[in-house]
Amino acid sequence: MSLDDVMALRSVGGVDMSPDGSRVVYTVGGWEHPAARDTSKGDRHDMRSHIWMVSRGGGDQRQLTFGERGESAPQWSPAGSHIAFIAARGTPVGDDAPRPQLWLLPSAGGEAWQLTTVRDGANSYVWSPDGSQIAFLSTDSLSRDAEARIKRRDDPKPFEGDLRRAHLWVVNVATKQATKLTSGDFTVRGAPTWSPDGTRLAILTSPTPLIRDERRDAWIVTVASREKVRISPPPSMLAQGTPVWSPDGKMLAFGALTETWKANGDSIAPRSLKNTNLVLYDIAARSARDASGAQFDNSVGQLHWSADGRQVLFTAQVRAYGNVYALDVASGRVTELTRDLMIRAPSYASDGRTVAFAMDSPDSPAEVYIADGSFASPTRLTTTNPQLAGVSLGQTEVITWKSSDGWSVEGILLKPVGYTPGQRVPLLVDVHGGPTGAHTNGFKANWGSAGHYWAGRGWAVLYPNPRGSTGYGEKFMRGNLKDWGGGDYRDIMTGVDELVKRGIADSDRLAITGWSYGGYMTGWVVSQTGRFKAAMMGAGLVNMVSMYGTTDIPGYIGTFYDGMPQLDGTMSNKSLEFYRSRSAISYSDKVTTPLLMLHGGNDERVPIGQPMEYFRNLRDRGKTAELVFYPREGHGLSEYYHQIDKMQREYEWIARHTLPAKVLQ
Repeated sequence: MSLDDVMALRSVGGVDMSPDGSRVVYTVGGWEHPAARDTSKGDRHDMRSHIWMVSRGGGDQRQLTFGERGESAPQWSPAGSHIAFIAARGTPVGDDAPRPQLWLLPSAGGEAWQLTTVRDGANSYVWSPDGSQIAFLSTDSLSRDAEARIKRRDDPKPFEGDLRRAHLWVVNVATKQATKLTSGDFTVRGAPTWSPDGTRLAILTSPTPLIRDERRDAWIVTVASREKVRISPPPSMLAQGTPVWSPDGKMLAFGALTETWKANGDSIAPRSLKNTNLVLYDIAARSARDASGAQFDNSVGQLHWSADGRQVLFTAQVRAYGNVYALDVASGRVTELTRDLMIRAPSYASDGRTVAFAMDSPDSPAEVYIADGSFASPTRLTTTNPQLAGVSLGQTEVITWKSSDGWSVEGILLKPVGYTPGQRVPLLVDVHGGPTGAHTNGFKANWGSAGHYWAGRGWAVLYPNPRGSTGYGEKFMRGNLKDWGGGDYRDIMTGVDELVKRGIADSDRLAITGWSYGGYMTGWVVSQTGRFKAAMMGAGLVNMVSMYGTTDIPGYIGTFYDGMPQLDGTMSNKSLEFYRSRSAISYSDKVTTPLLMLHGGNDERVPIGQPMEYFRNLRDRGKTAELVFYPREGHGLSEYYHQIDKMQREYEWIARHTLPAKVLQ
């Protein structure tokens, strides 16, 4: 696989099953070069998605939309007569690009027509049960005066001061009349859900739109009166997802977690690092119960009621996989419906007998699949990347090993193309972000994890899931609280030892890479050991004291470091010393590994001072280090040439410092 192959891959998402189970709409995203149609844009690539449709038998696979800015989020109307989607179409007015609006496309064919015209655009929508209305979210608009001041650059920006909220709207499909249902000092998060009779909506809110604001409340909103009634989760629990209505409208299901922190002085608490459990709420009795916590030791994801209301189906990441489970409402028993698959966002026919979903695998990017309601024997409907038939890939294996303290750790091993057992090869260790995330056993070929590109060049790649990773139970997820750079570091190093012991990894040709928390771990690893010949620290954090004060998620850092960095009442600097002791920058003098640092120039999650501090500490000590910023980029890389540069620069740096000169020739 070449870098051109990686960039040519198209991704499947947005899968939605038609109400009668006969057809599936979905999105296909990829890089497009618009210069052929608009030469004023020059030599530039843009990432866009368009809507496709395929029949349940796999036939009639075709593209439905071709907008110059793309389309997303397709949804069938309840009768199956129309397909709604979001698109920003039209001619820019001055510096103002068209806003994303809701559009409707007749499913039998014809032109799409625009449904909404809200000033700041529409997003996160859902059809009413009878198809007469669509509920959606829209961000509150700036005043005309505020917009005028921004245009003339009279625009001082108070820190954390842009608190425009998103609120709930409903649009009448026949008249196109849109009505705002909520307003006030709160923001609505995520798509609402309709009651079966179409008279009420369930929503999830937060006091502010700040990314660090972990406070959540769930509500029932009556459409006619706009009355808002709070949904109370079980005591000491905090709602996490928008409630989903049971078929009879008597119950709601939603995710919630146990609160473990007291609020700081600004009323916002550090993040509660706990499982998201499935909660059932009796609307008439206004009572809630934790239905999954006692027996399901991982976080629940997308929820869906069975047609008869006897089960709640949900997705969950368990180990390195994404599977589907069913909770029996009466008994509380959880049943595994799929095992060792990578299922994404299932969508069900009205009767629940047919389900469509996207699914990837180690040797294929995501495609559209269909199955019966039990998920038995999934059938693949699409082939979105036929060019992969001519690309050789390495084999993937899920492996486990024992850490230094006996904890069992899992990871994914991608072997070189054509690997011969017993052959020792160079090893790249790729640490995931989070740390509350995980490497999954899916397709490894994108800018953040170009595993198959490395495998094609003779490298093995280890994707470890050290303690702190999700999918292995709450204890494991909380395993690196107050211990970043401790047990998680040893989990990774013992994984390397295991591959050396198995005769796969060459101990003289080891390298490490990672982005975000993976960047933290990369910077930490090279400050603790000289075993790796080269390293790439992407969007890495190295000074935890300054990180706490500058990141947009300080409460997340505080969760792992036991609160904010400060002197305590006895003037002890224990808190500060702990932050410093788990900061790679404190050990800059010990670094011997050549370190490449890559970072988005506008990153607010891990501000640019983090790599700058490390770079200066290393270079002033004569260490081999290089720092590259990508203009306009945030915490990830979104531009075409930046993604290519990241993959190429990372490989060239690591190969140059790891492989013998004769291998590079």
